[in-house]
Amino acid sequence: QVQLVESGGGLVQPGGSLRLSCAASGSITSIYAWGWYRQAPGKQRELVAHVNAGGYTNYADSVKGRFTISRDNGKNTVYLQMNNLKPEDTAVYICNGAIATLTVVGFDYWGQGIQVTVSS
Repeated sequence: QVQLVESGGGLVQPGGSLRLSCAASGSITSIYAWGWYRQAPGKQRELVAHVNAGGYTNYADSVKGRFTISRDNGKNTVYLQMNNLKPEDTAVYICNGAIATLTVVGFDYWGQGIQVTVSS
């Protein structure tokens, strides 16, 4: 069984920064890709940032130039550095991993989500 646990969320003023972390644990043999999603009240879940096994990244247009996704393969962890935060970035942020284990070739796992609130 794989668990993803996010940390680093909270309340920040507009223009501020936060760094989210998501650590995977379990009988992991490989993590093919990571993604950060977010869901604001009354809105659909959207992909914020994605990084694949080769380190290739892509971002939602709304966060390009402000957010950076990175991965630490040795720690089975993904990060989302968020700079110049705006009130419209307020949402629950959820990490996703495409992960292989000893018994499953590949499966999408999800964290429980963490609140990010940008407000003065």
